[in-house]
Amino acid sequence: MPKLIPFHNTYKATGVADADAQDVVLIHGWGLHAIVFDDIVPALLERFRVTVVDLPGMGQSPLPNDDYTLDFLADQVLAIMPKNAHLLGWSLGGLVALAMAEKAPQRVQSVVTVATSPRFTAAADWEPAMKADILAKFAELFDEDHEGTLVRFLALNCKGSAAMREDTARLKEILYFCGLPAPRALRGGLDILRDTDLRSTLPSLPMPVLMVFGEHDHIVPAAAMAAVEPLIQNGRTALIEQVAHVPFLSAPDTFTRAVYDFYRDHQLVH
Repeated sequence: MPKLIPFHNTYKATGVADADAQDVVLIHGWGLHAIVFDDIVPALLERFRVTVVDLPGMGQSPLPNDDYTLDFLADQVLAIMPKNAHLLGWSLGGLVALAMAEKAPQRVQSVVTVATSPRFTAAADWEPAMKADILAKFAELFDEDHEGTLVRFLALNCKGSAAMREDTARLKEILYFCGLPAPRALRGGLDILRDTDLRSTLPSLPMPVLMVFGEHDHIVPAAAMAAVEPLIQNGRTALIEQVAHVPFLSAPDTFTRAVYDFYRDHQLVH
């Protein structure tokens, strides 16, 4: 029986000839699916072929019986991505992108993470992060009420954004568009957010890296910027004002400008 692979779509570039277009792969975060990126796809298509993917058990993707680990997610997306591509990952998807870059650096041309920290939970040597007991409480509530916890987490994504009500409504609409994710995928994703620490991975990455943060993010605080900057050997951070955990939804034009500025500075596009 063929191995189950994630649902994915590739869209041809609109602003350049297909033969001249590079590839970018968009990787969504916990509990959602690729439609969350709809507002930024048109701008990316000006220079890139865009591949969107639903992580296993989310959106339209099947859920194989494998253990739901970060390594598994990285392998799943590597299996469907073009031979060489730029990666753009949001939140949990940012961790997946960094793990892919570590596993297959020869295939990854650059990494943009959005509202991602190499370590999502606080520790004695990593203070600008969510307290571990908050994430543990989400996991506890999740076991009691999958859907309610997911909706509350989406609201936390938008808390502090200047467009909080609109963003929350959009995320809820996107959530239900493809039906609810598989509970095992959601629980596995929470475990990844709780346990992953990629602080040693960042300095080893040879490709350009941009890490984008939201000024009012309550999941990955903006204070994490200063902590990650020394870890990035080839790249930088960027802060988008008046947004929370979903900057590409709250301020898509500002977000895509920041991404294209990074690409141009590293001569990845002209």
